[in-house]
Amino acid sequence: MALTVLSDEQVRLILEGLTLDELEEFRQVLSSALHEFSTNTEADDRGFYQQPHRITTFHPGSQATTLYMPSSGPEGMGCKVVSLTSSEATKDPSVTPISPTGVVNLFRPDGTPLGLVQASTLTAFRTALASVCLLTRRNHVKTITVFGSGSQAYWHVRLALMMRGSTIKHVNVINHRFSESAGGLLRKFTAIPMATKEREGWSHTKFGILTPSFHEYERLIKEQVRSSDVIYCCTPSRKELFDASILTSHEGRKKGRLIVAVGSYTPEMRELPEGLLLQATKHHDKHHWHFHKHAEEAGAIIVDTLEGVLKEAGEVISAKISPNHMVELGELVMLHRLAVEESETDTTGSQTPPSLDSESLDLSDRTSSTSTVFGDQAHRSSDPSSPLSPGHSHKSSFTVPFRKTTSNSSDPEKKKEDSLARWLRDGTVVYKSVGLGLMDLVVGMQLVKVAREKQVGTQIEGF
Repeated sequence: MALTVLSDEQVRLILEGLTLDELEEFRQVLSSALHEFSTNTEADDRGFYQQPHRITTFHPGSQATTLYMPSSGPEGMGCKVVSLTSSEATKDPSVTPISPTGVVNLFRPDGTPLGLVQASTLTAFRTALASVCLLTRRNHVKTITVFGSGSQAYWHVRLALMMRGSTIKHVNVINHRFSESAGGLLRKFTAIPMATKEREGWSHTKFGILTPSFHEYERLIKEQVRSSDVIYCCTPSRKELFDASILTSHEGRKKGRLIVAVGSYTPEMRELPEGLLLQATKHHDKHHWHFHKHAEEAGAIIVDTLEGVLKEAGEVISAKISPNHMVELGELVMLHRLAVEESETDTTGSQTPPSLDSESLDLSDRTSSTSTVFGDQAHRSSDPSSPLSPGHSHKSSFTVPFRKTTSNSSDPEKKKEDSLARWLRDGTVVYKSVGLGLMDLVVGMQLVKVAREKQVGTQIEGF
């Protein structure tokens, strides 16, 4: 048995060189794990994937807080150990700040060591990979706006370019100041070989950066946010990154967008404006008709882990979003695998489908995150095709959701699935992520597998 050791540079080398097929394999591995985790019917810790609570320690000498994030699954076990200086500790000028640094420890099911992977790039990549699960089905991805300039911002944009590069025309970077990291982010994309850009289809994509020091910043940020098809928020901000009215006004709601927030991870942090979250989780009266046309809204936000978001996502806590208006990503990702090619809509169609308030997803009076999208609890418990039915294969948890609905369809469940599919494809979708240890586990395992195939890293035999 050999132990594979990968430095951060080796991790970056492997991930930058992924083909589209290899990236898709990473995505499928993560999608399957998230689905099994979110739809697990076990009521205790004997589930398929186990995700214990993370713990922390504090070193009084360095003022470093160290987080320990264990996880377990059929692939084996893992534990990420990351040290950093807390925002509270950095207020002391005598403390030397420590950027997040650490490793992911990977073990085979029998407990023997399998891999030791530097955590920095892996963490950013696996977070962006989860976001890609929603990006892949978006109908229009022409303009991307990203808040932040760190590793998370880079990998979210990088994976979008890998997956949808031929359609992306503009990438807007918005940062709180024109820092070295902001300039470095643009240089990273410039440094990517032209052959890679041409192969991925984004050799003519335009990049720009905006900071508050720019003349007419308020007008420009409004234009860039509103023109975006995808918005990535990747900053540990303590205040909202933009005004909610930019996207919640009638003009702002005309266009559907994928809005991803991964930067805030404590109750004190804020990225998304409260008004946007309240609008996204608002229950729409299905009998209410109006003349304003806007992108479809489902009355829910998507999260990676319901429990984690309720404890750690500051903007969600502040807005008092009910768990009945959240659905875990793992409950939705397998829809992509079940989509049928012939029933997809023409991707050249309008980006601003009319309001579907008259047939929007009914999210009232629900008892769980799954039920907010798929129906009431009583129905699921007795329906063998329910995604939460014990022993039911996740590959057949849903009927095909991307079918075309005829106007005389009498099946309300089919209509609900069609509304869900249209929402994910064309509507306003908000996704909030605080991270899961199982992401490090399954993506780390796949990374070690690819590293061995490509003969990258250090192999320690007999460890």
